[in-house]
Amino acid sequence: MRFVSFIHNGESRIGLRSQDEIIDLSIAMPELPKDLLAVLQAGSELMTRIEANTKNAPQEARKAYQDLTFAPLIARPPKIICIGRNYAAHAAEGGAQTPTYPEIFFRGAESLIGHKQDIIRPKCSDRLDYEGEIAVIIGKKGRHITKENAFDHIAGYTLFNDATIRDYQRKSSQWTIGKTFDGTGAFGPELVTSDELPIGLKEVQIQTRLNGRVMQDANTRDLVFPVDYLIETLSECMTLLP
Repeated sequence: MRFVSFIHNGESRIGLRSQDEIIDLSIAMPELPKDLLAVLQAGSELMTRIEANTKNAPQEARKAYQDLTFAPLIARPPKIICIGRNYAAHAAEGGAQTPTYPEIFFRGAESLIGHKQDIIRPKCSDRLDYEGEIAVIIGKKGRHITKENAFDHIAGYTLFNDATIRDYQRKSSQWTIGKTFDGTGAFGPELVTSDELPIGLKEVQIQTRLNGRVMQDANTRDLVFPVDYLIETLSECMTLLP
């Protein structure tokens, strides 16, 4: 399944993609929560029910995908955990050695914006940069998760533009200040559930284009720390939540 979050008449809604249309779940299944975080918190049984009950959604629940005003997939996630220099080539490009332990920083919820929304350069800097990334969406709460069980805790994956204010990133050894400016994290458009993708998102290409020109071209086979390792390592310290 492919979930989206969008705004309709000033109200936040969630939808399920069906080819070139979105099934508005507030119409097809009005008993559902109106935000994706609450759906994830409800567990896998609700996800299964959504899949079954939307196959014959009425026409009035269907909207053209191209007409949507997208919102961040999840407006206020409990945690937004980021891993720096996790592609060996990207680390080398910045003149850094390949890390031996994940370089962890956080984003705040106010940094998130939806697909196709503008990223606005802040007044204090002209060093706005872009970084195409993959976001892993946790679907099941866990602490001390093993690599063997890590994928059971993933609801799905999405895209993320980790826009960065480079001079602020380099003001200290901690990157967070340059990575969490308001309105700099484009989050979405779709949560693609894990069953539609390779396990652990292995061997998946990620590419960033600027005005049609390819600027970043990588593959998840080159991750220094793969997804299952990261989930095991992060959950040594903190509880991972949907």
